[in-house]
Amino acid sequence: MDLVLRAAGVYLLLLVVLRLTGKRSMAQVTMFDFIVLLIISEAVSEALLGEDSSLTAAAVVVTTLVLLERLSDYFSWRLPRFKRALESVPVVLVEDGRPLQSIMDRERISAEDVLSAARSTQGLESMDQIKWAVLETSGSISIVPAQQG
Repeated sequence: MDLVLRAAGVYLLLLVVLRLTGKRSMAQVTMFDFIVLLIISEAVSEALLGEDSSLTAAAVVVTTLVLLERLSDYFSWRLPRFKRALESVPVVLVEDGRPLQSIMDRERISAEDVLSAARSTQGLESMDQIKWAVLETSGSISIVPAQQG
């Protein structure tokens, strides 16, 4: 039972920590982010298993984590409020060519991030060519071009 409680506790801790890091960090993993994830995984493995590094203990922990993930998916599907708490919602970053700077600052997105997405997905080169730029729940930036005319 101790392993199940440890797994549940670590799962909840990581869920909160990763939710606080924001959407953007999930879409673009840098080398630094990767190193931090490796260190976190090492720290978490010790917290999960404690002194017991047996195959049985690992199986109990993995099963617990998979069940928690499946429960999260189920509750996200059934309860929209639960889904919003876990996954957040898309956020408009640019509207009619105007960057919404306070929102971009809150989401830690630069104008260059938006322009990079506009160039790579739509071939656009300036903000005034963008009707909408939306930070999706996945962390990617969707671009809707302005009407040419």
